[in-house]
Amino acid sequence: MIGRWRKKRRLQDNSEPIVLEGLAKSAGGQGRTRILMTMAVFFAIYGVIAGRLVWFGTQELEQGGPGPSRVTASRPDIVDRNGQVLATDINTSSLFAEPRRIVDADEALEKLLTVLPDLNVEQTYNRLQSDAGFMWLRRQLTPRQEQAIMQLGIPGIGFRSEKRRFYPGGPTAAHIVGLVNVDNKGIAGMEKYVDDQGLADLQASGLAVARDLEPVRLSIDLRVQHIVRDELERAMERYKALAAGAVVLNARTGEVLAMASLPDFDPNNPFNAHEKDRLNRMSAGVYEMGSTFKGFTVAMALEKGTATLNSRFDATRPIQIARHTIRDFHGKGRVLTVPEVFIFSSNIGTARMAETVEVNEHRAFFRQIGLLDRMETELPEVARPTEPAEWKRINQITIAFGHGVATTPLQTAMSGAAMLNGGKLMQPTFLPRSEAEADQVAQQVISPRTSQMMRYLFRLNVEKGSGKRGEVPGYFVGGKTGTAEKVVNGRYVSGKRFNAFLAGFPVNDPDYVVLTVLDEPQPDRPGGGATAGVNTTQVAADIIRRSAAMLGVKPDFGHESQALLVSSN
Repeated sequence: MIGRWRKKRRLQDNSEPIVLEGLAKSAGGQGRTRILMTMAVFFAIYGVIAGRLVWFGTQELEQGGPGPSRVTASRPDIVDRNGQVLATDINTSSLFAEPRRIVDADEALEKLLTVLPDLNVEQTYNRLQSDAGFMWLRRQLTPRQEQAIMQLGIPGIGFRSEKRRFYPGGPTAAHIVGLVNVDNKGIAGMEKYVDDQGLADLQASGLAVARDLEPVRLSIDLRVQHIVRDELERAMERYKALAAGAVVLNARTGEVLAMASLPDFDPNNPFNAHEKDRLNRMSAGVYEMGSTFKGFTVAMALEKGTATLNSRFDATRPIQIARHTIRDFHGKGRVLTVPEVFIFSSNIGTARMAETVEVNEHRAFFRQIGLLDRMETELPEVARPTEPAEWKRINQITIAFGHGVATTPLQTAMSGAAMLNGGKLMQPTFLPRSEAEADQVAQQVISPRTSQMMRYLFRLNVEKGSGKRGEVPGYFVGGKTGTAEKVVNGRYVSGKRFNAFLAGFPVNDPDYVVLTVLDEPQPDRPGGGATAGVNTTQVAADIIRRSAAMLGVKPDFGHESQALLVSSN
């Protein structure tokens, strides 16, 4: 009995492993099946996502524009030296269509035209009835337009939030700040400069996040900028000029505090920004600057030692070179001292002075002081000066008094600052720069002693010469006028003038240089004159009078205001 039980027990014990092994195999198979099913589901999901991404990319390429999921890149604010906003991003909406979801293209277009009557009917209709997945209909709507279209309830029509550039000052600093295109990319002015410094790469990589972008601070003082533009508007109206321009330059650092060129444009609505007369004449236009160049010629003779303030030059009769005759506008018909050559603006005397230097030395000096090479600054819109391919005697003589070389007004102001600030030439900048930083990049182009003599001559010219209307009591203004006949069809035309006034203040120790220009100004009254001594001097004086205190220059009425003659020995 016991034996039979043990045998039965052994049989049961032998059977247990068989049952357990079967159960394990069954459970393992079900687990693998679940894993495979889960993997298949995930692969399917990711496959659908990848397919949709490819589809969206294809639609974007077909339409030649960004799909509805792409966000317009952010840009940093642009502010003036005091933190006042010149350019910033605002949110706006753009209208797009998904034609495949449009039920009735005719009805959709008819409704859209009630809000956007300037839509191209034929083009928009063809788009709406196409088989495309996405297309733009109108970028950057106004809030009122967005609300009106939303109320139309058109299937297949949607809105996308974008960034739009807004310029609080409108045209006040248009040529400096510049422009962006519809995709918020910089295309002109400092906006383009910012992109070229790496912002475009950040935008392309998707890293241009608004909260991470530090404001770009300019050297511009918005208060002074407003004054400059306001005075230019008045001058254009008063003198019926084709155009006007001005720049206020820090003589110690090369910073541009203000610069304007009229006519200009409103960057918030730049429909006319590319018209020819909207050119930034101060940096992108080249002009013969007339008698302002006499200051550079005099500085050359003084620096080279071929003349002193006591030197005399014969201006009794015109200079005849081949078929060319060099005359004075208001000739004195006698021998002139160097100060008299300067304040009487004698073409003959200046030409005689230029001839004390070899032609190649004259050309080298003008290149040394920055007049013949392309100016280097942040603005992309900078023109290259023009000069004769080969300088001959006639070129040297005419260039001495401002005919034969054309340069930008801003470049003239830059070289003029070097004549007054102790002889340091520094390229102008639209970004903040300290005096220490300026000294590191400055080039000594004339000696401090020559610069001292030029300050004396500039002040003397405002006291007794053509710059009298540039006087501003308390600010010791010094300056040189320039009235150049314009070239039309290769010939100088009498009555068509480009006028300029290059000024510094306080000229005994200059802080600032102001250059004003007027293109083809007319007399402001019957029988009045239209030379630089009549108009551009007045414009500069008005700018200085209104802005000097803002620039930190205190008026001084307690000292001798007359030019102090320095020893020429």
